Amino acid sequence: MKKYTVINTPVHNIDGIAKITGRAKYTFDITLPRMLHGKILRSSYPHAEILNIDTSKAERLKGVKAVLTGKDTLGLKQGIWRRFKELCDEEILARDKVRYIGEPVATVAAIDEDTAEEALDLIEVEYKPLPGVFEPLEAIKEGAPQLHEQAERNINVTRHIEWGDVDDGFQKADYVREDWFRCSSQAHVCMETHCAVADYTPEGKLTVYTSTQSHYYIKVLLAEILGLRENDVRVISRYTGGGFGSKFELDSAQFCSSLLSMKLCQPVKIVLSREEEFTATKRRTPMFYYVRSGVKKDGTFLAKEARVFTEGGAYTAMGATALYLTGFFQSFPYVWPSYRYDGYRVYTNTAPTSAMRGFGAPQATFCAETQIDLIADELGIDPIEIRRKNAMYPGYEVPGQATIQSCGLDQCLDKIDGWIKSRGELPRHRGIGIAAYGFMSGGIFNWFDTPYAFSSAVIQINIDGKVDLFVGSQDMGQGSNTTMAMICAEELGVKFEDIRLHMGDTENCPVDLGAWGSRETLMQGNAVKMAASKAKQQILEFATAKLSPNIVYDLDIKDGWIHLIARPERGLSYYDVVKEAIRGKEGQPIIARGHYTPHRKGMISPAYSFGVQAVEADVDPETGKITLKNCVTAHDCGQVINPLGVKGQLEGAMAMAAGYGFTEDLPMDEGKILNPNLVDYMLLRATEMPETEVMEVETYEPEGPFGAKEAGEGLTNPTAGALSNAVFHATGISIKNLPITPEKVFNALKEKKKK
Repeated sequence: MKKYTVINTPVHNIDGIAKITGRAKYTFDITLPRMLHGKILRSSYPHAEILNIDTSKAERLKGVKAVLTGKDTLGLKQGIWRRFKELCDEEILARDKVRYIGEPVATVAAIDEDTAEEALDLIEVEYKPLPGVFEPLEAIKEGAPQLHEQAERNINVTRHIEWGDVDDGFQKADYVREDWFRCSSQAHVCMETHCAVADYTPEGKLTVYTSTQSHYYIKVLLAEILGLRENDVRVISRYTGGGFGSKFELDSAQFCSSLLSMKLCQPVKIVLSREEEFTATKRRTPMFYYVRSGVKKDGTFLAKEARVFTEGGAYTAMGATALYLTGFFQSFPYVWPSYRYDGYRVYTNTAPTSAMRGFGAPQATFCAETQIDLIADELGIDPIEIRRKNAMYPGYEVPGQATIQSCGLDQCLDKIDGWIKSRGELPRHRGIGIAAYGFMSGGIFNWFDTPYAFSSAVIQINIDGKVDLFVGSQDMGQGSNTTMAMICAEELGVKFEDIRLHMGDTENCPVDLGAWGSRETLMQGNAVKMAASKAKQQILEFATAKLSPNIVYDLDIKDGWIHLIARPERGLSYYDVVKEAIRGKEGQPIIARGHYTPHRKGMISPAYSFGVQAVEADVDPETGKITLKNCVTAHDCGQVINPLGVKGQLEGAMAMAAGYGFTEDLPMDEGKILNPNLVDYMLLRATEMPETEVMEVETYEPEGPFGAKEAGEGLTNPTAGALSNAVFHATGISIKNLPITPEKVFNALKEKKKK
């Protein structure tokens, strides 16, 4: 028999048919009896005291059922870093002060959306405008306007990482290079905007249908800020129309709809407009990055120093995590004998910045990989070879940070090197840039302060052999439902179509911390594998008596056939044995539980993916326009579970990352976003996407289910750096300010021509 019967075969998403036929029910589609519609009034000032809010005119409008402000809340500050209360700094309905344009100040429930919208215009808010500060390097200056009393010079959080003797490393270096970079912001632009339907009953139970990446997080955060017991809140999200990091924190739609429903004991639905999505939800963190590197003349890395100032916006959100991770991944995926990083997250009067796919790593990778190509060019070393010389390897330990158990970076470099050589001599003004990267498979640190396992799963096997798999993980389009079903079927030894997956409901599913940090395949996958293994053992114990081998472990199940390992032809039907086993248990189904929590202290993640990406691009010297021609990625995600899923993740990640690299930005004027719509916000269109190819590099990760690790966010990290290097090799200019727009390229070429 072949090693695997289910995993490592291409499988279409199990919810794909429901989605393409329109049967998938998103939060947008939820309609409940007696349902009202809610809207949110938002600040038009970036920084101001709230002197008074007069809601009387809005309350008198026919069809309006309730108008609430911050005075109608418990006045609690919330945040997702629950272990550190000082980082929980946000009131979702501001009471005394607003700190960014778009901050919620009041919310309305009415019989329809038009009435609710009309009511917003009738609410009168008296503000006292305050001086604002919009750039982190300005905000940290003495005398700058203060956003939060406890944050001296507006410094929200600091992070420090250091190992080795950095100063000695620079002294020994033959070549030292230092550069400043500016990494821009980016909007998540989920197809489904933030939305919620809240339904509070007189019995004191709150049910919230919402678009989220973590049902458990939203359940706990809502309970805390509303003064409810945790299990008096039920969160349901069967389908989520995209998240990318924007939907695992408590948002204004969830909170305001719940608050209104608790007031009225009627369901209330709030759907954010596309403009609200741009201006009033969290975004990718802009960063000002200083990087200094010292190397030997043969390209051996000796020392690196990095400092970053991030534009945090008005509140902490997940910014503390992004601040640490960008410093951690600034050293990836290389061996640096000495390294020093200092990060400063700065409050500004702009919309809060937080988690977005890659979580600080795309910024770090852009800066690091751009500088490595500049160093290689100065020293006359091939870009592939300088990376190969310094690449991480299996067993390498990042001092005090991480242990690398599996690493296929060398193989990835080999594959990309072969592809580049196959391209031959390139036309004029065309270049190929590469970037290497690594990423985590979920985080270890329990910043949410949960008492539960990080991931859990429950399996129930029924009389007909069908398997009910209950998971708390959330599929937001990345295919985790399919991955979990495949892992379950493989471990249990049944057919993929025998698995019936249940998710998206905190009342029926076990706790999982949600879809972020590329954690689901490894963490939820391990929990599913454990549950399947326990269920399998129950079946094999019953089958032992019928086949009478010496020990239970002589038996196995493959493709619904229970057999002796030594003699696969001798066995029994899985379906027949299940029937007899359930009868033998007095009619009780076979039930098993699994869980997973990483326990490797002092480490960032249980496992790390690796890869190398090559981007081929044309640059028009007359206009600066960049045309993407090809994108090839060699990716080490351990044992591939679903090849079709890996390819889908690569193509989606490349589109998002290329947009970050050279088209997407959120320009502001004193805190006001100037392009809050899909016309002016420059997403890559399908016609602008290059040919993409993924080259799978299989390794075995001891910590992962069947040796698997992440294949989601890591693919987002290299593209901006690879694109930057492609432009450099095509033109000889290096753009260090994202996005790499035609205007920037044109001006740099013009300046180069002058010199």
